Parts: sequence; structure tokens; C-alpha cells
Amino acid sequence: MTIGRATYAPAARTRADGRPHAAAVRRRALGGLSEPENPTEATTDDARTLSVALFQRLVALDEGSPEHAYVRNTLVELNLSLVKFGARRFRARPEPMEDIVQVGTIGLIKAIDRFDPERGVEFSAFALPTIVGEMKRFFRDTGWAVRVPRRLQELRIDLAKASDALEQRDGHRPDRAELAERLHLTPEEVAEGELAANAYTASSLDAPIGDDDPGRTPSGTAGRRTAVEEPAYELIDDLDSLRPLLARLDTRDRLILSLRFGEELTQAEIGERVGLSQMHVSRLLARILGELRSGLLDDGATADRTPC
Repeated sequence: MTIGRATYAPAARTRADGRPHAAAVRRRALGGLSEPENPTEATTDDARTLSVALFQRLVALDEGSPEHAYVRNTLVELNLSLVKFGARRFRARPEPMEDIVQVGTIGLIKAIDRFDPERGVEFSAFALPTIVGEMKRFFRDTGWAVRVPRRLQELRIDLAKASDALEQRDGHRPDRAELAERLHLTPEEVAEGELAANAYTASSLDAPIGDDDPGRTPSGTAGRRTAVEEPAYELIDDLDSLRPLLARLDTRDRLILSLRFGEELTQAEIGERVGLSQMHVSRLLARILGELRSGLLDDGATADRTPC
């Protein structure tokens, strides 16, 4: 197009290497939503509202595309406050807080990848157990039952991180050769790191030996472990944090939460039980969960509520 003596050409949508410009990727990724400024500094309410919209976009985008990656990364930045909140529980730990936050961010990413917005569950309620669980696993993985050289301790951590990354990328647990290639090591060095992992925990002297079938009880042993990990124990911290917040809710709000998450009723079924419309129940749940989330992130009392 010629304007006067000057020639006007539309802005190029791709770079010289054929990859799309970042601005074009963001526009397509957001699908009409406003681009967030400084997601890590968003308020709790803004982060919650925008996260709901972005999760809907994430479902509509092709996994692995630049648009999908942008929305996913934005969700991580918007919800980093959840990681910081979870990390505050472990202030007394000897591990550096930076490491705890980094591990918690891995849990946040896993929660984002697994979250289903159609279930009607607040993302923070879904993500916090995953984030805290990742931190606790980190503490377990960095606790050694037998003293081993520092080099092998660091190698074991590198192997664990590389294994998780490769599993997420390829969809299967990596073998020794894949780990060696990822970490630029020899298979023998990887094997040494895997052997060092045996120093993480001590097994009972009565533990079965040479029997990989969990359904069998070998002769000559009681077939029992000295300790069994109970996943439900990890919920205790979360419930303990919620208890004072739940106590401040009125009877109707507690009943609605009990019906939704205790009896797992749908919003329509809850409406029939308490005599409200499905839309009213939806608004109540959004308000209640928002208050609980704000209370958890503020590490204190919930904000004053405005009745619907």
C-alpha cells in the first residue's frame, strides 16, 4: 500500500527464523482477555479472577504450543503467592528458603497441569496440598540415613530433578542412559548416584528380601514394615490452617461446604437441599472459597464478608 510517497507494509507476524512474535503469541493465547501486567504482583482477588479465565483458555489451547506455554507460565506467576504461603510453614527448617520455594513451584506447576476447571473446585484448595506435598517430599529426599559424600548427595538430587523433568516431557520414567545424556554423565556415574539413593532411608531388618511381589509374605519374616506412609497425614496441616477460618463461617456457609466437598453434591443438588437456585449456590461457593483462600494467604483472619 502506498501513502503519498511512502510505502506502508503490515507489521510482520513472524520473525526472520519463522517463529511468531511474542506479542502475536500473547494475543492469540489470551483470546481477547486483557494482558496482565506484573502477574506476580497481582492482588489475591485479581489473581483468582484471572486464573479462572486463564484455565478456560488453557483447556482450549493445544498442549506444547507457544500459546499454551504462555498461559501456563502466566498461571504460575499469578499463583506464586500460594507457594510462598506454603513455604512459611517451614520457616524453622534448616534448608534455604529459596530452595523450598523452588521446590514448591514445581508442585504448583504439577497442580496447574492436573487441574480440571470443570470440577468447580477453587484452584488454591486444589493446589496447596500438592505444593506442600512437594516440599515435604523434598525434605524426605534430602534427609540421609547414612552419611555419604556431598558429591553423591548432590548427584542424587540432580537425578531426581532430571527424572521428573524427563517423565513430564516424554510420558515415561527415564532409563539410565537417558539420565546420563540429560546430565552429561556416564551411565556408571548415574548408577553410582542411584546406589547412593539407598542411603536415604533405613529399612526394617524384618523387611522382605529378594521378593518384589507386594502381595506375598516371605517365609521367615513377619512381612511387615516398621512404618507405612499415610497420605492422609499430609492433610492435617491443611485442615489445621483452615479450622479457625471455617469456624468464622455461618451455619449456612458451613453446610454448603460440607455438601459440596463432604458429600460431593453438585451445585444443583445443593440448591435443592438448602432451597436456593443453582446460580445462587455458585455465587455462594465462589465467595466462601475466596474468603478461605484470602484468609490462608494472609496467614490470619478472613476479610469482612458481604452477604449475597
